[in-house]
Amino acid sequence: MKTIGILGGMSAASTQIYYRELCRLTREQLGGLHSPQLLIRSLDFDQIESLQASGDWESAGAILNDEAMRLQRGGAELLVLATNTMHKLAREMMQGVTIPFIHIGDATARRIKEINLKAPGLMATAFTMEQSFYVDRLVAAGLKPIIPVKNDRAAIHRIIYEELCRDITTPASEAAYIAMAKRLINAGADSIILGCTEVGMLLNSNNVDVPVFDTTLIHCSVALDEALGAAH
Repeated sequence: MKTIGILGGMSAASTQIYYRELCRLTREQLGGLHSPQLLIRSLDFDQIESLQASGDWESAGAILNDEAMRLQRGGAELLVLATNTMHKLAREMMQGVTIPFIHIGDATARRIKEINLKAPGLMATAFTMEQSFYVDRLVAAGLKPIIPVKNDRAAIHRIIYEELCRDITTPASEAAYIAMAKRLINAGADSIILGCTEVGMLLNSNNVDVPVFDTTLIHCSVALDEALGAAH
């Protein structure tokens, strides 16, 4: 089994899900007392969020690159970035890093195409929904993503940063997310991408009427498959 390097803490709530899910998947696939071999670097999200808010992506990219290099030097044999939004800086992060990188958007697009769906609704941070770094990747894979309207984008983003990143879930926010997912479905979405690693704290296949693609769970599954390789 290869060692998976997880660059997380953005937010800590989602990184906990990565650890828990990778442990669960490893137990299911290998049985016994097996658990995954992991290196986790969890950053202080307050610093990263401040750089996001100020638009200082260059400094954020330098931090991610430094941390990815640390994980590689520490013995990681493949790398996952435990956040959708910061994939905006995937290229900057991987400068000089030679271990394989598993892109969360690519993994999700492949999973959607496997069941012949075409038009996923995307619920994520405003950065991920409104900028090209993520949507363009879905389009390049042959998908036609549907983006929420402006007011819904603002509400989704606010709930992520003010609640979910703080590990807060409320019935009111769950109801709001369900309603916004329904509006995407009414607009033609044949599935919903939970395109922020925290969105799955509120939405899942039990409260959405179309297939749901939780990027965190998909990312973990693909990373473990890569780690197990031919030995699996």
